[in-house]
Amino acid sequence: MTTSWISRKPGRCGGDACVRDTRIPVWGLIEGRRLGQADADILRSLPDLTAEDLAAAWGYAAEHPDEIERSLWENEACMAEHDG
Repeated sequence: MTTSWISRKPGRCGGDACVRDTRIPVWGLIEGRRLGQADADILRSLPDLTAEDLAAAWGYAAEHPDEIERSLWENEACMAEHDG
């Protein structure tokens, strides 16, 4: 599977890597997986995605672990700040 389905654009999702041209960031899919969601659960909750999209996201995350961890950390920090 290729990760060419993953794209990054400065004006979309803060420049985070997203699946195809959606606003679904790879780090969000990784977070779901870490919270125990199976691929079937993710696909049910995001019906515009395909199994191939998930495979591309998992491949991208494996090739760019530091980027994904940073995005997860930034999102968590933002949520903590927002919750006060």
